[in-house]
Amino acid sequence: MNTQPIGIFDSGVGGTSIWKEIYKLLPSEATIYLADSKYAPYGEKTQKEILQLSIKNTDYLLSRGCKIIVVACNTATTNAIDYLRENYKVPFIGIEPAIKPAVLNSQTGVVGVLATRGTLASSLFTKTTALYAKDRKVIEQFGDGLVPLIEAGQIESKEVEVLLQKYLTPMVKENIDYLVLGCTHYPYLIPQLKKILPNTVTIIDSGSAVAKQTQKVLQENLLLNNSNNKAVIEFYTNKEVEVLKSLLGEYAVESKVSYLEF
Repeated sequence: MNTQPIGIFDSGVGGTSIWKEIYKLLPSEATIYLADSKYAPYGEKTQKEILQLSIKNTDYLLSRGCKIIVVACNTATTNAIDYLRENYKVPFIGIEPAIKPAVLNSQTGVVGVLATRGTLASSLFTKTTALYAKDRKVIEQFGDGLVPLIEAGQIESKEVEVLLQKYLTPMVKENIDYLVLGCTHYPYLIPQLKKILPNTVTIIDSGSAVAKQTQKVLQENLLLNNSNNKAVIEFYTNKEVEVLKSLLGEYAVESKVSYLEF
């Protein structure tokens, strides 16, 4: 039994979509979540900047005794996780767009990917796409402007609707049957996405897969907390606490949600 917390960080509040999946699967595990909203979005920063921010977040989580760290950010994973794994002793769980299941199951042979510039420009994304999508058409679309709107609590705004129409309409015309969400903020847009996309399009995000991988790595390293005690859940943001609480919904009631300068 290991009661130390799972550490999770993202460029902002979006990674809470990953946290929810981890909590559903591992409700006994204590968690500490860092929303680095002050520096969001990571997707518009240089690789050096992304690495520096990822190191900063990792150092804080390790100072709190975290036994494993989930990099709940596609951009941070693709740009920094190799360095983190080489320079720290704890296990790291990364996240990347779920290209593989989309291209393997596509019937039309056309798959859309909505992600940040930092993710789509990364070598890891390029390698994954080349490996699994050799005989498929993958339409890549930068989600410019979406993360700042989500971070500002404007998920249901007209601005979001206009951007999604702009980004998705060309994909629909190309007859995609899968849309891969390549940013952990984007699952919060699924209700709006469904209004625009035909019901023949399946939306894929990586939350469930990341949770299962986290469980697997904890088991392999004998780090699972098998107690029945109520887990201590902590969320920290260096920007708007109310935005974080709004996305957490009922989970905010049973958790500690605080501002932290980091």
